[in-house]
Amino acid sequence: MENSEQAAMSRSRFPDGFRILRGAQEYVTYIDHSSLRVWYSETPWQYEKHFHSAVEIIMPIRGEVIYTVSDFCYHVQADEVLIIPPNWEHSLTMNEGSARYLLLFEPDNIFTMRDMQLIDELLRIPLYLTDQPEAQESIRALLMQIVNCYEKKEFLWNSICYSYLLQLYARLGQLNMARELRRYDMRSKKTDPEIMDSARLYIDQNYMKDITLDDVSAFTGFSKCYFSRIFKQQFGVPFSDYLRTKRVNMASELLIHSRRFIQDIAESVGFSSIATFNRVFRTVKNCTPSRYREIYGDYSK
Repeated sequence: MENSEQAAMSRSRFPDGFRILRGAQEYVTYIDHSSLRVWYSETPWQYEKHFHSAVEIIMPIRGEVIYTVSDFCYHVQADEVLIIPPNWEHSLTMNEGSARYLLLFEPDNIFTMRDMQLIDELLRIPLYLTDQPEAQESIRALLMQIVNCYEKKEFLWNSICYSYLLQLYARLGQLNMARELRRYDMRSKKTDPEIMDSARLYIDQNYMKDITLDDVSAFTGFSKCYFSRIFKQQFGVPFSDYLRTKRVNMASELLIHSRRFIQDIAESVGFSSIATFNRVFRTVKNCTPSRYREIYGDYSK
């Protein structure tokens, strides 16, 4: 790391790892072979504004935790839950007499599941569970299952924790089913969702090739202009953004779990040049591929 970059980074030691900051951006560190962390604290605490790629969930056990998320203040009480999606700037304060669990996890394994598009709105905005006794009780019960699993750390505990997270988001979707199904029905009247779902599957299976908008629109039988419009309408992002994010996410996995050269990884996920790969990767992940591997890689320790 260059000296200027070292100077811009700060580290704080916690019992089970480091907190790494570069300006307001936090790079969450995880225990080996995992992508989830849980912290319990009874200590009064003030955490300055920051953001990160992880989802953050706060579950007070007693008292309250005060969160400011994009200038909106939440006073999260002991029977409530606040879920903050990736890359939302936030700060928190916990005063004397309070206690809380804080969970951080990388969302890609859940958010990219095919039926998660049905609750896309719930995934992209802060979700404050208050004055909803049924929702609060069921979601907090699932969170306590995650806490117990994390503390025991039995074999494959990370995967078991993610199974509870998947149940959590499925439950949130069920609790909001009527509104979300109305939204999906309105969208379905304007598009053919089965054909568009097949188009996304085609992209997922061929992202490493030199596929273009022309190729995928031809696969669906739609004109290029019509396909572009309904793809964005159904999935919320343009075709080009979806494809580049897919390639970057697959490259991220290879950076973390292999020793392959970065140029080789770039080519294997469909980038025609290392310069393009570096530029697109930085745009999506807010850091360079080499820095990403240094922070998260299994083989960089």
